[in-house]
Amino acid sequence: VQLVESGGGLVQPGGSLRLSCGASTSISRINYMAYYRQVPGKQRELVAGITSGGVTDYADSVRGRFSISRDNVKDTVYLQMNSLKPEDTAVYFCFADGLGRAWGQGTQVTVSS
Repeated sequence: VQLVESGGGLVQPGGSLRLSCGASTSISRINYMAYYRQVPGKQRELVAGITSGGVTDYADSVRGRFSISRDNVKDTVYLQMNSLKPEDTAVYFCFADGLGRAWGQGTQVTVSS
């Protein structure tokens, strides 16, 4: 499966962004999809994940501010990010586990005034 991400950019603190991750196959066949993020010098960390049944999980640092969802018709997973903070600045990667594992190319999110 191939994943293509979009939606990153520069936003002021307190602002919102929505990331999209389009898959080359039906995501209804993919057990688990998630977003990870990484800053230079640190390990990639899980931000949010969603199962094929719609069960979600979030990192403590984003719970209540971020929301992950999946559209099985458009074969796309979304990450809605609200109340963004400077510490959310990172490269965000889409991940899929099912039919093998796959990563997106990453999209930069910068939160700065």
